[in-house]
Amino acid sequence: MNETAHGEKQQTVTRTIEAPSKDIFQILTLPARHHEFDGSGMVRSDEKSQRIQQVGDVFTMNMQSSNGEYQMENHVVAYDENKLVGWKPAPLGTEPPGWQWVYRLEPVDQDTTEVSLTYDWSEVTDQNLLEKNIFPAISSEQMDESLARLQSLV
Repeated sequence: MNETAHGEKQQTVTRTIEAPSKDIFQILTLPARHHEFDGSGMVRSDEKSQRIQQVGDVFTMNMQSSNGEYQMENHVVAYDENKLVGWKPAPLGTEPPGWQWVYRLEPVDQDTTEVSLTYDWSEVTDQNLLEKNIFPAISSEQMDESLARLQSLV
């Protein structure tokens, strides 16, 4: 596992996966499969979401934490077919507070892909959220578990 931190406002984990980038991208862009590779244990299921196709798409996920069940709307902010997909989560019916998840796929060769997952909270400006000291809410170990699970799916 490679890990980087930038001013404690983002963390990235990287894993080389023996699969073509298009196969990995197919899983990442189908919200119905997100619970299969979530290393945090918080994602339960999608809420009748379509495949992610472009920046501006929104998909809703059913979540669970120690505070109970809830839903998050995920606003797609990065999309480059077979290379990049990312979204900013937001509580249902609200604007995203500023953190985002970004998957980058770099082909090593036709059957191998370096996958990076970045959790970035550098755009969070809500002082109440920042004062709660909840970032990072997901550890780099949980992120690496997500990539390990993703690897097992392809």
